[in-house]
Amino acid sequence: MERFIVSARKYRPDSFESLIGQENIATTLKNSITRKQLAHAYLFCGPRGVGKTSTARIFAKTINCLNPGESMDPCGECESCLSFAEGRSYSIHELDAASNNSVDDIRQLNELVRIPPQIGKYSVYIIDEVHMLSSSAFNAFLKTLEEPPAHAIFILATTEKHKILPTILSRCQTYDFNRISVEDIVKNLKVIAVKEGVEIELEALHIIAQKADGAMRDALTIFDQAVAFCGRTISYDKVISSLNVLDYDYYIRLTNFFLEGKHSDALLIFDEILSKGFNSLHFIGGLSVHFRDLLICKDKSTMQLLDLAPSFIQKYREQSESCSLAFLYDALGITSACEAGYKSSGHQRLHIEIALIRLCRINSPAWVGESAPPKAAEPAKKIEREPIKDLSVQTEVQAPQESSAENTPEVIAKPVSEPSAPQKEKSLAEQAPSPKEGSAVSISIKDLIKSAGNSTKAASAVRKGEVGTDVLDVEKLTDVWKKMAESESHMPRLSTAINQTKPIFREDNTIIFPVKNELQKNWIEQNCKARLLEFLKVNLNNRELKLDLEVTADDDPQEKKMYMPEEKAKFLMDSYPEVKEMQNDLKLELK
Repeated sequence: MERFIVSARKYRPDSFESLIGQENIATTLKNSITRKQLAHAYLFCGPRGVGKTSTARIFAKTINCLNPGESMDPCGECESCLSFAEGRSYSIHELDAASNNSVDDIRQLNELVRIPPQIGKYSVYIIDEVHMLSSSAFNAFLKTLEEPPAHAIFILATTEKHKILPTILSRCQTYDFNRISVEDIVKNLKVIAVKEGVEIELEALHIIAQKADGAMRDALTIFDQAVAFCGRTISYDKVISSLNVLDYDYYIRLTNFFLEGKHSDALLIFDEILSKGFNSLHFIGGLSVHFRDLLICKDKSTMQLLDLAPSFIQKYREQSESCSLAFLYDALGITSACEAGYKSSGHQRLHIEIALIRLCRINSPAWVGESAPPKAAEPAKKIEREPIKDLSVQTEVQAPQESSAENTPEVIAKPVSEPSAPQKEKSLAEQAPSPKEGSAVSISIKDLIKSAGNSTKAASAVRKGEVGTDVLDVEKLTDVWKKMAESESHMPRLSTAINQTKPIFREDNTIIFPVKNELQKNWIEQNCKARLLEFLKVNLNNRELKLDLEVTADDDPQEKKMYMPEEKAKFLMDSYPEVKEMQNDLKLELK
């Protein structure tokens, strides 16, 4: 019985021309061989199954080949090529860093590097999965990697470049391998299918190429699996059945139900998908990809981004014509949010079903089958409004309770009886007592409007130059400072902060507003500083004034609190000598 060889090994590239999807790297390596500009260390990094180790083998065979071809490919007939093909070459060595990752293994390699090659010019050492070396092994390898013998060349291959030490990276020429495109994988699989005598549908080849995720080795493995399941004739239906891939037709049918608002049919399709054993998270992810492909089909310039078989591209193009851009944008938002919250959901199936219902509601303003007649539009009632000067409205801001549904303050508008003439002239601070911490704050909209008007007038006066440059009087500043606190009575905390501080005047026309902390300083600077400065300029008749806020430390010993036990004990001993004597007599220690 003939021994079976898997396609990934049987059709492994053996020349630079047979490399797939890495043409730029092949060209660079061939040029370096032609010009005899070989480096002593190379690093091949990239995803799995894209040809890193194969490229290293081809490069090693080529530089030791006795009769290389015109395109710088190994001849395959000389003694060096034959010995490598038969596995008896002493010039090309392959090591697996995953199983030889200790310091002792690297030391043995350092000893082996000194031996010159028997055939060819170079001793090539291919170290696969080099990121698996320990940090000690990396350090032991540094000197040899930096200054190897003239006949030694190292080729390091890895899928995780970020795990390699920077000192190793700086000693190597780095080549980044790309993922292989779906189109290139399909072309290569077609050639291999012809060689193997297998008939396979184009749609099936595209499914295999997409499942491989850019890795040619994975594509060949899936191809062997499909041949084992289907025989010499491979159809699209059998491939999606063997690979457990959801058919595109499900997504197309679901989208039609979404457009028509048929939520019941969409839920039945989803139940059918789950009954076949498909993962619901993969389903919602595939639905997002489907909407993305439909969005791409809306523009001819982006059609090249589709990695689908020609027959499916036509179906997608037809369905995209019936989908508006607004529908696709909303659908992508719903599916993306559903996918993001899937793992944290307590009822994952219900989570996806709600998303499907929302998708059906995008184009449907009401439930399908809802036949309740719309209510007749009632004529709008004319609302008579009273003049604003005769109406005072008081707003009460209440702190939200823990049992409320939303953590937002509730604003309640309450009509208040019109105040008498003497009360109108009183300030807000005189009308109501200052609120306590945590209590509701009552603010008159009428006073807010008046305060805003005064600020606007003050700013206008400063801009017009009506304010002079009087010499500042400290006593007048104190009176104006108290007056400013009264003008800010609609903001109790700011008014209290102004009342509790004394302004400091400096020679450069700067008034210092002392505050207690940085938080208070930042808030006043962002919200109130400009208004306060304009008030001071107008009332002190000096447009050159400046206002700065400074944080001052509170040095009052009476307000200093003691928190630590050591502080309390020290206070007792300083205040009461008897406690100090008792400590000395009993030889107590403070901890």
